[in-house]
Amino acid sequence: MTGRRPRRAPPAPPTGVLDWSDRRHWARTQAPCRYCRAATFLRDDDGLPADKVCAETALAQRAARTAAAYQNGQL
Repeated sequence: MTGRRPRRAPPAPPTGVLDWSDRRHWARTQAPCRYCRAATFLRDDDGLPADKVCAETALAQRAARTAAAYQNGQL
């Protein structure tokens, strides 16, 4: 035995659908999206302006980068 633990499988990527129905995701005023700079009433989980499509795309890209880093042994 080498004493090494087997590697766990990487986390599953998100489905790409976030729940935007909560009132905290909406604002009374428009602000530029943090990703595409288009005006939006939506806010992400951090309270920053973000379009739904932009936020979900960024989340999917982040998950893909994390999975790739995990596969390459960087995590």
